[in-house]
Amino acid sequence: MTPWWKKAVVYQVYPKSFQDSNGDGIGDIPGIISRLEYLEKLGIDAIWLSPVYLSPGVDNGYDISDYQKIDPQYGTMEDMDNLIREAKKHRIRIVMDLVVNHTSDRHPWFIESKKSKNSPYRDFYIWRDPVDGHEPNDLKSAFSGSAWKFDDKTGQYYLHFFADQQPDLNWKNPELRNKIYGMMNYWIDKGIGGFRMDVIELIGKDPDKKIRENGLMLHPYLKEMNEHTFAGKDLMTVGETWNATPKIAEEYSDPSRHELSMVFQFENQSLDQQAGKEKWDLRALDLGELKKVLVKWQTEIDFNHAWNSLFWENHDIPRVISRWGNDKEYRVQSAKMFAIILHLMHGTPYIYNGEEIGMTNCPVTSIDEVEDIESINMYHERLTQGYKQDDLIKSINVKGRDNARRPMQWSNKENAGFTSGTPWLKVNPNYKNINVQEALSDPESIFYTYQKLIKLRHENPIVVDGNFELVENTGDNALAFWRKLGDEKWLIVANLSGKKQDFNLDNDFRKVLISNYEKRDSLKNITLKPYEAFAVRE
Repeated sequence: MTPWWKKAVVYQVYPKSFQDSNGDGIGDIPGIISRLEYLEKLGIDAIWLSPVYLSPGVDNGYDISDYQKIDPQYGTMEDMDNLIREAKKHRIRIVMDLVVNHTSDRHPWFIESKKSKNSPYRDFYIWRDPVDGHEPNDLKSAFSGSAWKFDDKTGQYYLHFFADQQPDLNWKNPELRNKIYGMMNYWIDKGIGGFRMDVIELIGKDPDKKIRENGLMLHPYLKEMNEHTFAGKDLMTVGETWNATPKIAEEYSDPSRHELSMVFQFENQSLDQQAGKEKWDLRALDLGELKKVLVKWQTEIDFNHAWNSLFWENHDIPRVISRWGNDKEYRVQSAKMFAIILHLMHGTPYIYNGEEIGMTNCPVTSIDEVEDIESINMYHERLTQGYKQDDLIKSINVKGRDNARRPMQWSNKENAGFTSGTPWLKVNPNYKNINVQEALSDPESIFYTYQKLIKLRHENPIVVDGNFELVENTGDNALAFWRKLGDEKWLIVANLSGKKQDFNLDNDFRKVLISNYEKRDSLKNITLKPYEAFAVRE
């Protein structure tokens, strides 16, 4: 029997920015509940809920101080129980975002760990002596600077691969692991649909050998986690793995290995940065490279024994139509193109809130307008290295995480209908034209393309189970592929660029399944319009 999550479409809700119900400018759980009818209309099967646990908010909830409490800004545990219950009425499951590589430095475990080298919680984190009066080694934080922070009281450094306030957990400690499994079972018993596992590839780290991801014990830990928590349960688990290859993805997701359902891979996320450089060192996207990566992750995974996640955006990744499409004259066409190719590939598609209405990046002119800790740290670090302010702001406008975290645009009313108060992050000024209310009133909107793609997945096994076969020799800017299952064949064609492209395939087709322009009546010697995409049944 095919697991539900292979047939599903998952919608990520970034709670702080989704819907505010009480006028404090911060989205909350009751706000999410108020929008379940909208999500049911879209057709999604599950909500991936970004963290709503108690947190100081240094990294917008990814620094957790208590896994079994809800942060008051989002509501109460009663609200959370209500969300799980109400979502089920709309045939939607709640997938919790779980951060178990690190905690907040205000978590009781770390507070106790800092008190003494002899604390029973000392070994819950990774502490090391100075080397020659300095950091133990040159490991770097993803948020700039050293991954080691000195603690005056005990005279040792602790490891943090992210912010100083996010100390890494020591997965080598079996007592720690058991506490994590107990916490996971607490949420499973509440009736959730699974977990999205934040930076899960880091839990097998060996900092003494400078090993961050894919450490020796990573997969044994995941097998143990599976055995103690979600084994035998009807749950979806997806791991965030920035450094996975197709073969590594198979190790995570092969059912016989008893680890995770699938992983997120990010190989395409480095395509618009300079080779070997950081994400902020920009270069123009090579569409041929993008096409190659997309095809790689369709052809180098054995889908009989593994699974794949499909996504363009999330809370860490800017809006795809601003980044790789055209968010001006071809905003609608490019948004639909990205949707059509992604949702008709092999794997489970994810939609990030606002993607389904074509939300765009929101440029800033000053660092004072930026909330994201990663962008702020990068800006100040690079200023000291001689970079120009204008260049740094340009990088933030392309890659900064605030782009994806702008409040959801519900209507053309003040603050886009997100809040009656002052939003925690400025709303994109284009909300007056780009909003849910507008999208729902237009039968040709991006929203209805997403709705139709979800319906195609639910009603046609070929979308879930069909083989992927690339159409060769279409050039770098055009992508065409077959999905085949038994005697059924679908052809998907897309122009990835804003320029017209010649295309020729001498095949007849019986039906146009979906298109972002007027429907074609032939595939022979045609010219694809900018960002044109369609799917036909042979």
